[in-house]
Amino acid sequence: MRALLMCGLGPSYVNLNYLRGSLFDASGTPRDERTRAMLERGGCADLDFTDFTYTVGGERRTLCRPRTTTVPHLTTFALEAILQEADQDYARVDLAGVWSGQAVLPPGDFDVVLLSTTYMWSKAIFAKVIDWIAERLPSVPVVCGGQYTNLKFLQVMAEFPGVTAVVRGDGEQALPAVLKAVGAGRSLEAVPGAVWRDGERVRVNPLEYLDFDAQPSPRLKGRFPIVPYESMRGCPFDCKFCSFPAASPKWRYKSAEKIRDDWMRYAVENGAQMISAMDSTFTVPPTRLRRLLEILPEAGVRWEGFSRANTVDSPALVDALLEAHCYKLHIGFEAMSDEVLKLMSKRVSAKQNRRAFHALRDSELGYVVFFMIGYPGETPELFGETRDFLVQEYAGHFMLNFFSISDETMPLWQDRERLRIEVEDPDDTHTWWSHIGMNSDDARELQLTALDDIRERNDDAVLLLWQHQFDHWLMPERSRRDNLRVEKCMERLALAPRVHTDTDTGARQIHQQLRILRELGVEPTGARALAGAGA
Repeated sequence: MRALLMCGLGPSYVNLNYLRGSLFDASGTPRDERTRAMLERGGCADLDFTDFTYTVGGERRTLCRPRTTTVPHLTTFALEAILQEADQDYARVDLAGVWSGQAVLPPGDFDVVLLSTTYMWSKAIFAKVIDWIAERLPSVPVVCGGQYTNLKFLQVMAEFPGVTAVVRGDGEQALPAVLKAVGAGRSLEAVPGAVWRDGERVRVNPLEYLDFDAQPSPRLKGRFPIVPYESMRGCPFDCKFCSFPAASPKWRYKSAEKIRDDWMRYAVENGAQMISAMDSTFTVPPTRLRRLLEILPEAGVRWEGFSRANTVDSPALVDALLEAHCYKLHIGFEAMSDEVLKLMSKRVSAKQNRRAFHALRDSELGYVVFFMIGYPGETPELFGETRDFLVQEYAGHFMLNFFSISDETMPLWQDRERLRIEVEDPDDTHTWWSHIGMNSDDARELQLTALDDIRERNDDAVLLLWQHQFDHWLMPERSRRDNLRVEKCMERLALAPRVHTDTDTGARQIHQQLRILRELGVEPTGARALAGAGA
């Protein structure tokens, strides 16, 4: 039998709206006359970001190079490993092609469709894929798994008759069992965690949890410069804006020794130059982290991962992470208001957030800090504590994410009456919402105003948004500080047409950023430069 595997990232990124009308706008909208005039007066007509170059060893090198190395999707990596281990014939469709309308059904016949919903968050998104399958493979059974259907399995089975089954929980055992059952024409009665149709009836099989530490980690043949890694399932925390624990209720994690051995194997077998630990919080439990810091230095494998702020409690801890070859940490501060952090059940304080920032700021360890605007109960005044920190104190990469309600399983619904949470359409993450502190229109305005203030008033805080399309760092031969300074200039230059309605004011901003870039050794050598323009 032959399977069609459909997996990949979700269809859009809501914060990209901030780039609309800027030079980073990828929507394909032609530049208007005002933007063209602004660029010409600013000193660089017909500017394209591929025009920027810098000198390396006496030669010019393109600054903004299209990304050539990306992190494979964790679910894709894991699912393909399961299928290959089972010697299962399959073809794969990347969901990115479904969202763009460019997906093509691979040639040949298929006996089952395996659909990963890990990066889906609404019924409309899920329905688009189901419709794509139904149009091309109308009689082929569809088996779903992953975050969205782990949460919405009963709704999916009730509203999408084209779905044959949903498999919840661990796929290592369930997926081969599904394939055997489908291939033999049997029911899914023996498949752990399966939700399946028994005639007109929907049956729900009990979950069975694997010993995650004993379970062999995924193995794939081939070269992978970056390998995604999963060191735990579930989460020990109960942040109210996150549905992850509901989808995977039992917290399990691999030992430090298993992690080290896996990473060294990926380096040898797959040529991995870096491991991307994609767990919600890689730096817990503390006992495992301490052991990792003891044994990873000798492993010699670079890695990045997610951490809680209270883990990064001293410069000594940061030094130990660097010694263990940690390349970058992703940390969710979320807010700098203790009141908002308590509403979120974040279990950290603003003081701990600030302590982590100061431990990281002057180190060589890369970091990205995530903030949120609009969480239920947050008022404009409370958000002001976060905005002021970003404008006045913060340095390094950051993201300021717009709060959205992704589903009714989020624990924040427990506070619906107390915080007066109202949502126009719970199935639409772009829907209008309101609560006791603000509504979505207020939050959007606060987000845009804050991002503009941070861009203009803080030379050291760099929004991480447009960079994902390019190789990182832009100048790998130069220091982290130089790279951040260049990125800040690029951001200010690119946003000038969106921010400044007056052509001359925008032209002066462009001219100033071009001057600073030249001082840093970066200039647009391919565009039509106008000497002295913008002065």
